Amino acid sequence: MSHAPPPAGPSNRARSVTGPVPEAAPGPRPAEGRAGAGGTALVTGASSGIGAAVARRLAADGCWRLVLNGRDVTRLEQVAAQSRALALPGDLTLPGADRRLTDLTLKHLGRLDLLVAGAGVGWAGDFTGMPPGRIDEIVDADLTATVHLVRALLPHMVAAGSGRIVLIGSFAGSVGVRGEAVYSAAKAALAAFADALRYELRDTGVGISHVIPGVVDTPFFDRRGAPYTRTWPRPVPAERAADAVRTAVLRGRDEVYVPGWLRVPARVRGAAPGLYRRLAARFG
Repeated sequence: MSHAPPPAGPSNRARSVTGPVPEAAPGPRPAEGRAGAGGTALVTGASSGIGAAVARRLAADGCWRLVLNGRDVTRLEQVAAQSRALALPGDLTLPGADRRLTDLTLKHLGRLDLLVAGAGVGWAGDFTGMPPGRIDEIVDADLTATVHLVRALLPHMVAAGSGRIVLIGSFAGSVGVRGEAVYSAAKAALAAFADALRYELRDTGVGISHVIPGVVDTPFFDRRGAPYTRTWPRPVPAERAADAVRTAVLRGRDEVYVPGWLRVPARVRGAAPGLYRRLAARFG
């Protein structure tokens, strides 16, 4: 549930390059729907949290040429320097930002084997007290911007006959979370998008993974307007979510929960919604 922070400065344009983009280690062409052999990758929401952890994890593999996108220019450049990556800052909710990022990414990398879409924001509180502008902000950042970016990049992957798109969702989109009605709705829509697109892309060589974190120890909760105060479930490190992304890529997994036990309540909700609601009302 950790995503990119709000902008830290006046510029939202992709304007900086941090360090040289290393050559990918030679290896076989990625298998169908996978990018397990390494190659080229774009990570959004890479300024901090899960996105930054994913960038560092892929860089540690030593077989990826990376482009990173985020709205906080200073933090993005720091992560890019640590990851020997190209920093292309920008706000993906702005008109045409998806095309600009696509063009710049392909210009620098030549092709794209992996997209990890992790950009997003949150808000916590009663829905009736939610500022109307925040509704649009969350839907735009967590859903619409990602859909537009996938639309811009996907034809290039299909034409190449290989690639993988990893969408960072949230457990809040699987079961709904009190005080996060709009965020839950946006993440639920992202899950449905992943499913529908997966069916459409069958036999194209392009795979779709949906990584579903629960509570992750990042600044996300402070930035959403309310810190995480529950004693259970305990937050997991962002690096654990990054490992789940890597697993999804290497193994061509359609869906990965972080931690894995979160799959159980999600399945209970689907199989026995009445029972789930009674348990949720009692235990929160």
